[in-house]
Amino acid sequence: MDRELINVYDYERSARARVDPSAWDYFMSGAWDEITLRANRTAFDRIRLWPRVLMDASASDRATTVLGTPIAAPILVAPMAYQMLAHPEGELAMARGAGAAGTALVVSTLATTSLEDVAAAAAGPLWFQLYIFKERQVSAALVRRAEVAGYRALVLTVDAPRIGRRERDEHNHFVLPPHLLMRNFVDVGLEHMDVSVAGSGLAAHATARFDDALTWEALEWLRGLTRLPVIVKGILAPEDAALAVEHGAAAVIVSNHGGRQLDGVPATIEALPAVVRAVAGRCDVYLDGGIRRGTDVVKALALGARAVLVGRPALWGLAVAGDEGVLQVLNLLRAELDMAMALCGRPTLASLDAELLQDPATVPAHA
Repeated sequence: MDRELINVYDYERSARARVDPSAWDYFMSGAWDEITLRANRTAFDRIRLWPRVLMDASASDRATTVLGTPIAAPILVAPMAYQMLAHPEGELAMARGAGAAGTALVVSTLATTSLEDVAAAAAGPLWFQLYIFKERQVSAALVRRAEVAGYRALVLTVDAPRIGRRERDEHNHFVLPPHLLMRNFVDVGLEHMDVSVAGSGLAAHATARFDDALTWEALEWLRGLTRLPVIVKGILAPEDAALAVEHGAAAVIVSNHGGRQLDGVPATIEALPAVVRAVAGRCDVYLDGGIRRGTDVVKALALGARAVLVGRPALWGLAVAGDEGVLQVLNLLRAELDMAMALCGRPTLASLDAELLQDPATVPAHA
């Protein structure tokens, strides 16, 4: 590892110098005024840890399982589209890096590499992220392909009936360059963006293809189509978390799409406690959005998440050094998690709970 790259922010700075400015804006932007994009980060900063001492920090336990799959630490890689904009090997390198780190990768429907090629390159477990298209047979075909390729779960994104207005993309007239395609749609002729649109090519593609009339029936339809567990991604309201469980979700991901959909919604760490209460142990709860330090992971786990997903930091690692960069970023976060757990006096994942986050002013005198 480059000695100058000692945290994920160093990777961010290095990645920015390597990525085309329009592509960088695509990866980094949020919706409208980017209030929620910033809040995902600042909300973690407001949470204080209340460590205990003399708790035997000689060993720590970071390994866990997600839907029965063992992973080295409760840090997964979130789905991100168009990864070949960041590195020539794109999703292939991301899959190798995540596997080398001992964790699961969620592969985007809108990948620049086919889901089969990603599976062939992967060194670890894969989940497949899914949008439901107006032509449901397109989505159904993707599900069947994911099953055949060995993906272990489906991640249904539910917070994007329309693509949020990302004004950086509008200013840049964002489209994929001619040499990149949405490879999962070559067989149905939907692999190209419309380069003639005035604003964002992605927004135009989503408006034309994504089904904005979806209801909870879509989850039932998907569950009837596959034997794979279905994870619902994009939950903020506790009422929706409860409905997801009632409609058979195997897990939910507390997510605001990285601040890229509806601006002004809560940060995911702010929404997490109510979702955990609504689920009441009936399924796993995961969280994405704003994870930059091992202490962020500790805070999310203490508030009831089983694991977190990181997106942009893994992408920065990819841009800097391909699969090795992805591995380095994930190892940095895992090492920070280990350090944070030890210094909190909570050396096991099972020992992380909300008492770790208590405001000192509210702690009983006998604590």
